[in-house]
Amino acid sequence: MSKFPKPLLPPQDVKIERVKRQKQLAFSIIFGIAVRFFIIALELVGVAIFDSSALLLDALATLFDVAASILLLVSIKLAAKPPDEDHPFGHGRYEPLAGFQIGILLLVVGGGLMVQQSFYLFGDYHAHPFDYRAWMIPLVAVILLEIAYYIMKQAAKKFESPALAADAAHYRVDSLNSLIAFFALLLAVNIPQVGALFDHIGAVCIAAFMCFLGIKASKANLNQLMDRIPHRKYFKIVRAAAETVEGIQATEKLNIQQYGPDAHVDIDVEVDPQLSVEKAHKLSQKVRLEIQKAWPAVRDVTVHIEPYYPDDH
Repeated sequence: MSKFPKPLLPPQDVKIERVKRQKQLAFSIIFGIAVRFFIIALELVGVAIFDSSALLLDALATLFDVAASILLLVSIKLAAKPPDEDHPFGHGRYEPLAGFQIGILLLVVGGGLMVQQSFYLFGDYHAHPFDYRAWMIPLVAVILLEIAYYIMKQAAKKFESPALAADAAHYRVDSLNSLIAFFALLLAVNIPQVGALFDHIGAVCIAAFMCFLGIKASKANLNQLMDRIPHRKYFKIVRAAAETVEGIQATEKLNIQQYGPDAHVDIDVEVDPQLSVEKAHKLSQKVRLEIQKAWPAVRDVTVHIEPYYPDDH
């Protein structure tokens, strides 16, 4: 060998897929933000007209989710930055870090609102008649949020984005919140003698859902920050890709880190013990290339070469 062999670079399709993923995620989040702003405006109009605590709590929860979506949008852009001298493994942890902070804040805000609204449950209630149109506002919100949930869920599934899947779950919970507000106001309209009680019960339930979502989001993002192993299907994908390379006899130890848009793979492959260092190095390059082609989220692959012996398994 006269000189060190040039590295095998991933095909352009891999880079295009990563860029396409980022653009689609951004579009889905922006679409969701627009839907939420419309719902907030609609519910605040309802609060001004009908003086409903359930509508107010639902609007506040939705406003919080808008802020969370904007933070997620920024974190997705930051997480897509390539590795540099100070961050050799990339910036992918921006996504789960932002998600964890959002989850904790959501838990704190939801807990505070739940305590506040609970005090009203023990007060003296007078008849508080609600206009029959009051329940129509959360019903419209449910329909719009379910549409946004479906669109974001499909995008998350297509691009295998746990961050977008978590944000899609926000829309489903928001939809449930609006559904609670709908039933609370429907009861308040039909039983005006205790209308205010039903209204506050709905507000407490909405705050409880905020706490549930905060705990769930914190746990999911903490798992990535703490390097919990990803889904088992990715291990199958990586092993299958490595074993397609001619000359690879078997695979052994495999570790995968996944956070945000990035994944890092550490894999042991077994080759002919008599293979030269040069040929073994070329095989390791091919293994890395095949893994990145099979799973474009993989930022880098560390391949360890081991000798293959038939009776060593």
